Amino acid sequence: MLPSSLLCSIRPNFSRNGAAVKAKKKGEMATKVSNFSDLIQRVAASCLLHPLAAGRHDSSDVDAASHAVIEENPDEEEYYEYGNSSEDEEKENGGKDMEKSRRITRVWNTGEKSKEMVALMEEVFESVAEMKKAYVRLQEAHCPWDPERMRAADVAVVGELRRLGVLRERFRRRTRGGGVGKGHVAMLKEVVAPYEAAVEELKREVKVKEVEIENLKEKLNTVTCLSNGGKKGRGLSKRKVSCSQVIAAAPAPELFEATMSQVKEASKSFTSLLLSLMREARWDISAAVRSIEAATATPDTASFTTTITPSVVANHHSKYALESYVSRKIFQGFDHETFYMDGSLSSLLNPDQYRRECFTQYRDMKAMDPVELLGILPTCHFGKFCSKKYLAIVHPKMEESLFGDLEQRSQVLAGNHPRSQFYGEFLGLAKAIWLLHLLAFSLDPSPSQFEASRGAEFHPHYMESVVKISGGRVPAGQIVGFPVSPGFKLGNGSVVKARVYLVART
Repeated sequence: MLPSSLLCSIRPNFSRNGAAVKAKKKGEMATKVSNFSDLIQRVAASCLLHPLAAGRHDSSDVDAASHAVIEENPDEEEYYEYGNSSEDEEKENGGKDMEKSRRITRVWNTGEKSKEMVALMEEVFESVAEMKKAYVRLQEAHCPWDPERMRAADVAVVGELRRLGVLRERFRRRTRGGGVGKGHVAMLKEVVAPYEAAVEELKREVKVKEVEIENLKEKLNTVTCLSNGGKKGRGLSKRKVSCSQVIAAAPAPELFEATMSQVKEASKSFTSLLLSLMREARWDISAAVRSIEAATATPDTASFTTTITPSVVANHHSKYALESYVSRKIFQGFDHETFYMDGSLSSLLNPDQYRRECFTQYRDMKAMDPVELLGILPTCHFGKFCSKKYLAIVHPKMEESLFGDLEQRSQVLAGNHPRSQFYGEFLGLAKAIWLLHLLAFSLDPSPSQFEASRGAEFHPHYMESVVKISGGRVPAGQIVGFPVSPGFKLGNGSVVKARVYLVART
């Protein structure tokens, strides 16, 4: 045992050492509490600022932050509670719920958009299929020519195209979010542009029609003024008015007479151009006229050829001989429903239906430009008629001498139609003849065609002279030198006179 004096000397030191230990422990405890408080504050701030990252904290940190920290104060014997984080937990859970809700909404919207796109594509495929069917019907309506079916198919094709435009608009709205930005405005302009162009084209057509109406009004006023001179003129005016009224209703003899007048004007225009080209090419017009006269002679009238003075016809009236040649070629086959281009017998098998179809074609074609028509349908019946008649009128040697080559003939033989002035003038005559032919087969009964023979006596009821005669009366002793164009006897008893070139009997 230690002496008591030593124990006494040791006890004070022990007391001092215990106090120091207690003080040191108390400092460490205060530091630990302070560290935990700072940790809790950092965790709470992190949860508030980054709710999605809250779940990624270390489990030990979360436990330290979420549980109450209780420390004992050795001096006051009281307990203090730190780190109550219930509010932070609510915010963290709320952030997770919001994110989950957003994910569900995105998945739902994606599914709905996919369904809408599938439905939209089904409508697109259906519209394309319908447009294909309508286009096939449009092609079938061209051969045989059926204007009613053609118009119906055209309306169907345009309708499906508009439907595709609407579907494209819906697709763009879905993909672009329905905004009205620059892209949306550009898209609207793209959709509207074709309609604006169509409106401008219609406006131009309206202006052209207005000009035509004004010209027709002037012609009508001129005819009215001229017809006020006598009873005969008034009757002619009434006939023309009735003819204009009957054009859109049904075929009539007056309409046939008016169309025959158009044929006469077109024939004169084409013949004048052909004669001028022949003169420029230094043709021997007298020889050409003699050849034409010989072609019009028949075995019964061959001896009559010498009764016409070639010099008189060649110098003054050669254009009538050339017109006779053109008329004979282009009217050949007029009595057949297709100018003998094929062996069709529709007018005999079903005459009523064929008459209706002919008049429908007449109305459709009357307002058409033959150049534009043949540009679209070069091998239609009218196109074949033009090719056949051009090759018959303009033989290779004639074309080569007039134009220096056979380019136009080559195009016609290939099934095309040249865009030259000469061929355009020819198309004007061909269209007039084609319209007259359609009207002839629209009438019931059909007109009967006749032609004055060479050397025949002049008959004023059936013939008219192409040469204007002073006083209007043909002197006695005049006979037919050669026929210029045929005449027609109509079902109502009226007569379209044959045009003839008269010469004096020798």
